[in-house]
Amino acid sequence: MLASEELLPQRVIDQYQMTAEMWEERIKVWYADHRGMSRDESEIEYLKIAQDLDMYGVNYFPISNKKDTDLWLGVTSLGLNIYEKENKLTPKTTFQWSEIRHVSFDDKKFTIKPVDKTSPNFVFFSHKVRMNKLILDLCIGNHDLFMRRRKPDSMEVQQMKTQAKEEKSRRQIERNKLAREKQLREIAEKEKSIMEQRLMQYQEEIRLANEALRRSEETADLLAEKSRVAEEEAMLLGQKASEAEHKITQFRLTALKTEEEKVSLERKTREAEQLTARLVDESERRAAEANKLKEELLRARVAEKQAKEKLLEFLSRNAYVNTSVSSLYSVSSSSVLDLPADLHALRLNANSPSLSLTHSTPPALVDHHLPAYDFIADNDMEQLSLEIEKERVQYLEKSKNLQDQLRDLKTEIEVLKVDEKQCELDMLHDEQVRLGENKYSTLKKVKCGSTKARVAYFEEL
Repeated sequence: MLASEELLPQRVIDQYQMTAEMWEERIKVWYADHRGMSRDESEIEYLKIAQDLDMYGVNYFPISNKKDTDLWLGVTSLGLNIYEKENKLTPKTTFQWSEIRHVSFDDKKFTIKPVDKTSPNFVFFSHKVRMNKLILDLCIGNHDLFMRRRKPDSMEVQQMKTQAKEEKSRRQIERNKLAREKQLREIAEKEKSIMEQRLMQYQEEIRLANEALRRSEETADLLAEKSRVAEEEAMLLGQKASEAEHKITQFRLTALKTEEEKVSLERKTREAEQLTARLVDESERRAAEANKLKEELLRARVAEKQAKEKLLEFLSRNAYVNTSVSSLYSVSSSSVLDLPADLHALRLNANSPSLSLTHSTPPALVDHHLPAYDFIADNDMEQLSLEIEKERVQYLEKSKNLQDQLRDLKTEIEVLKVDEKQCELDMLHDEQVRLGENKYSTLKKVKCGSTKARVAYFEEL
């Protein structure tokens, strides 16, 4: 039934790595899945799918605006769409029939008067004069149908709809009756076929039973002879079994000795491993203590150096103190350098510019513990940064895995598609799907704004 039909255009067949026979076989399977559906129902379902296509129900005509830009005029059941020359899928602007009052043409010039009298006329120029009458007829017909669908039905139309509904119900009843009769006939034929198969099966079973009986009589004598031979073999096997049991007993004794040696060896091995582990832990602990002592020694030397530098700077600033105070508390350069060793420090009195010597803790010892707080804070910040970076890497890995799964799914779906065979409209459609747009969202977008603004936009294309 389907072999003689042109199921798919050649362009679609060329876009996939499948032959026409493979397509035909798959379409037959899909066709069989809808068994029992009437022709009217199948046509309605087909139109439900087709009406969502961007180019469905659109008649394209080449036109131009006042700036002589080549465009496409699309006459549809909802209105007039304007497309660019390279893109027949996405309209640039649209005019619904509800906002159009009159359509006329003069030679190549078409004039469309909007309902809003404040808006200018929508004017375009056709490329072929012989197409003007067709454009006008399509516009008038679609406009009438658009307006008629929005008016209440007349008595004649209501009667026609009632008659069509009754006719549809009658046809449905006839189809159901025919389907029941067909189903009963199929059941009867199936039962008849089953009975015939059972009869043939019974005849075959009788024949096989007769042959089995004959073979059983022949084999009875052979079994008697074989039983005698089997008794002799059983005696021999008994002797061999006793010998085997004796050998198994010897093997078990040997295995027990081997098992004891193995247990002893495993125990010694575990003791050696424990000793090795203790030595390794002790070595690591000693190494950690040595590193800690080195760090403390380094910080102490740095603090001592800073204290000496501060002391020298302090002495150089106060070199010009008044003569009386300097004579009383003058110190030599050698004694100044020995002050940290003698546990003396110089301190500037906040209430007096003079210097006083106080017996206090050496600056080197005081400053020795100050960097430890900064050191701990730096460690905490570094640990926090490492944890944040670790969480970020884990999140990126999870996101990457999710993207890979989605990419694999898309690859499985489009694995048979040949990109080189795609035309420009296919690529435009894929781009539109990628952006999440469809026919209805595009129309809703382009019909925004007033009629006047859309006419001005058309003239600027």
